[in-house]
Amino acid sequence: MSEHRPYSYVTLSMRPDCEPHVGVSFYTPRLRISSGLLVSNPRPYLELASQEANVHISTTGGGPVTDADLDLAREIFNAAARYLADCELLHTAPPVTDATDTAA
Repeated sequence: MSEHRPYSYVTLSMRPDCEPHVGVSFYTPRLRISSGLLVSNPRPYLELASQEANVHISTTGGGPVTDADLDLAREIFNAAARYLADCELLHTAPPVTDATDTAA
């Protein structure tokens, strides 16, 4: 049985004539998730953070909420609901055995 240890990683890709691309991957239950409303310039935010990386999501250009911001918030909500449902399903499902494993 392999041990699955938590980890996070961040990648930055920079190619000539292309915009930089940042990738953030969290594979840890030590993720902190928070959301709220900024007071100084009222706008909502969503934060996902580990010791290694933070991801902040807020409104377009840090300005007022747009229709596109509402669409994105709904996509985040629906994706989180699907993630929860998949986690619950796999958590309660019997373990999957590898058909090619001859040790059994």
